[in-house]
Amino acid sequence: MYSAAFIFEPGQYDDEFHRLNAIIDDVAKSMPGFLGVDSWQSTSGSLRNVTYFWSDLETLKSFSMHPAHQEAKRQYARWYQGYHIVVSQVLRSYGDGAITHITPDDRRRED
Repeated sequence: MYSAAFIFEPGQYDDEFHRLNAIIDDVAKSMPGFLGVDSWQSTSGSLRNVTYFWSDLETLKSFSMHPAHQEAKRQYARWYQGYHIVVSQVLRSYGDGAITHITPDDRRRED
């Protein structure tokens, strides 16, 4: 399993942003390797994070090459003050079971 975290500082959104964002979201959800998405924002609201989860790296790469995604990348400075992307392989995931999550719960604890 892989994740791609898109961490960004929002700017001003316009109609073109919302159009591309909807397409990108639909494309991700339509891909067979798409597992789900998490999002959060900092307490101040100055930073946001959208993390997509994928079953395999090939699907993640295919998503990143989609024409709508590429177009949004070219225009990012219109809508964001800055961004950072973290692509990770998920090795473990666990918790107390009270929160459901996209990742499997290994139910292991750190020693």
